[in-house]
Amino acid sequence: MRTLTTALDQEESHMTLENAVRAFAGIMVLVSVALTAWVSPHFVWLTLFIGANLLQSAFTGICPAVKILQKLGFQSRNA
Repeated sequence: MRTLTTALDQEESHMTLENAVRAFAGIMVLVSVALTAWVSPHFVWLTLFIGANLLQSAFTGICPAVKILQKLGFQSRNA
């Protein structure tokens, strides 16, 4: 029983590719908003680019961040 619990805890501690993409997108939005507020209003273009990329990936399924995160070792929940 103890081994099963340890295995389940280890399974839940790994971040999936899907969650990593969401976390990366959220961090990028927060960073771009902070840069817009504190550095230059021109960083709003980065925020708009991130939003447009999220929107296009929802319709096409193509997300550049997925390729990068896969190379970093993140695995899909279905894998």
